[in-house]
Amino acid sequence: MTENNDDNLIRGVGLTGATTLNMIDMIGVGPFITMPLIIAAMGGPQAMLGWVIGALLVICDGMVWAELGASMPSSGGPYNYLKEIYGAKGFGRLMSFLFIWQLSFSAPLSIASGSIGLSQYATYIFPSMGTATKVTLPLIGAVELNSLPVVLVAIGALVIAVFLLYRRIELIERISKFFWVTVVLTILWVIAAGISHFDPKVAFDFPDDAFTLRPEFFTGLGAALLIAVYDYWGYYNVNFFAGEIKEPEKTVPRVILISIVLVACIYLVMNISILGVIPWREFGAVANTDAQKYVVSTLMERLYGPTAGTIATVLIILTAFSSVFSLLLGYSRVPYAAALDGNYFAIFKRLHPKHKFPYISLLVMGATAAIFCFFKLADVIAALVVIRIIVQFIAQIVGLLILRATKPEMPRPFRMWLYPLPALLALIGFIYVMLMRDGFLTQVKYSAVLIIAGTVIYLIRSYYRKEFPFNVEDIANESSS
Repeated sequence: MTENNDDNLIRGVGLTGATTLNMIDMIGVGPFITMPLIIAAMGGPQAMLGWVIGALLVICDGMVWAELGASMPSSGGPYNYLKEIYGAKGFGRLMSFLFIWQLSFSAPLSIASGSIGLSQYATYIFPSMGTATKVTLPLIGAVELNSLPVVLVAIGALVIAVFLLYRRIELIERISKFFWVTVVLTILWVIAAGISHFDPKVAFDFPDDAFTLRPEFFTGLGAALLIAVYDYWGYYNVNFFAGEIKEPEKTVPRVILISIVLVACIYLVMNISILGVIPWREFGAVANTDAQKYVVSTLMERLYGPTAGTIATVLIILTAFSSVFSLLLGYSRVPYAAALDGNYFAIFKRLHPKHKFPYISLLVMGATAAIFCFFKLADVIAALVVIRIIVQFIAQIVGLLILRATKPEMPRPFRMWLYPLPALLALIGFIYVMLMRDGFLTQVKYSAVLIIAGTVIYLIRSYYRKEFPFNVEDIANESSS
């Protein structure tokens, strides 16, 4: 069993606080800014399938996280799971290192996506902030970079989030509850506005070929699912700071499943209510324009006037900021766990002398996310999803199946319902999301380069440290134990 290194952390977050942190992590700016992209991907209101199937997919994967999180309830999440599953002194050493390696890119990408979305929504109030410009970068090629004002606002949001997180976990729980109230009030207002003006003829105006099972339908569904999965992600955030959770064996599974169900209901009701006011063809028309950035603000302006549009924009900016806040909290605990284990740079295991949180990890994660704020939101999302699926989700799902077979005696406070069906469905679903899209090879190639580079770095490092695969005697002892 993985050693628990959380003795110096404070278990100060209960079920309510953890659920609010998870929900504000999941919601963020995603559903407010990606709806036109999903509609355009499938060409009609049948795009709601993306959110429905996406919810089922993350529920299946959520049970993987719930079982592993309840069995190994310490900070670091998948770092501990992969090491335990594949062998702490063997292949698990490489797998856990690769997880931290990809997290060094994917976590800041995830955090940056919230900051970029926040900043782009601000352009509704300040149109002069500018738009993206195309540049050519060495090794990467042609990319779109955000305008300098957009970048500066995004980085400013990161600075404020780091400042708020630079304190004891009990105070952070209180802050998270304030953000949760803001998120819920914003969503309820959007839903109420949509329902009060709802026209079913507008909402369910399907094109003639909406459900024709042709290749375009499946590739469109794949693109819609990629965005929906991004919008749902964060349901596992509680696993990353499980070392600061009260009764994690019970709390972690409950938080994951409660968060997914509540957020899925919110997304479906909110998006259907909006579709009943704004025709889907209008969404499709703005999918690749600046108007896509603030479609909900446009909705409120249309219904209640410019002041309402401005108020909606401010509330959505706060909602996006709450997600950045929660993401930084969760991800900053993972390098700390790896450093304690000797599988990452030792500086990351430093705790704040008074408030007992990994402050170096928090500062580095925030600074790295600031770099990614220069890039276009759509590119950040695509890179984030594919990297995370290959290196983390697939390895973890397969790992759960291995763990069930090799360690049946392991304590499991939560056991996956209908095992192994949810794990298999999650595996198939993530592979579909990764491959069934136009242009998917670009992100897959980037992920492959990332994995190869990480493996090379690990092998060089492990050679000098006499770790796997250069510790034959240790591997043999572990296998025989």
